[in-house]
Amino acid sequence: MFFDFTYLLIVALPSMIISGLAQAYVQSAYTKWRRTANSWNMSGIEVGQRIMQTSNLRGVRFEGTPGQMSDHYDPRGHIVRMSQDVATQPSVAAMAIVAHELGHAQQYEEKSPLIGLRQFLLPAVQISPMISYGLIMMGIIFSMTSMLWLGIIAFGITVLFMLITLPVEFDASRRGLKLLEEAGFGQHGEDMAGARQMLTAAALTYVAAFVSSLLTLVYYLMLASRTMNNR
Repeated sequence: MFFDFTYLLIVALPSMIISGLAQAYVQSAYTKWRRTANSWNMSGIEVGQRIMQTSNLRGVRFEGTPGQMSDHYDPRGHIVRMSQDVATQPSVAAMAIVAHELGHAQQYEEKSPLIGLRQFLLPAVQISPMISYGLIMMGIIFSMTSMLWLGIIAFGITVLFMLITLPVEFDASRRGLKLLEEAGFGQHGEDMAGARQMLTAAALTYVAAFVSSLLTLVYYLMLASRTMNNR
């Protein structure tokens, strides 16, 4: 299947181009704003603590995590984990990243419906790509359209998950910027402009991932149509 010219044309090449452009933009924005100190000269953890003092967030803990751009919010422990650069450097990038992760924390505290739906789908998404690929391959090999369609439906769960992720991530960024403003960080225009650019760049990676999964789904639907026509 992966040697199919149609797959290369419809899925592989567009995905490589879109993902490559998104990653390049993220890296460019991160490099620029990681080297730009925020006007408050506050590290990521200090920004996070300041936001906690001025917001309705309660009980969020901060921890370090290895790697670069490995920052994330862990809902199981209500923890924002920050990479070393973000936790210790007083950069605009650190300010934006911490605010975004606290935006996720706020979503969970307020029980956002989209967060709830994404968490509901998460167990299925963790196994659906492998199951869907196996079912689709067997459906093609044995010309069993019912198995092929089951595989497509299973993969559709992944596409749905990625679709739901888009508004979740955009909302976390919106919340993060609002948290920064409420904490008094919005007084400096360059800081907020840099934070917006950082968060926009990060959001594009999720858009790229969704487009790639959607193109793959379209390809699988074409395979199903081709298999049915050849019966």
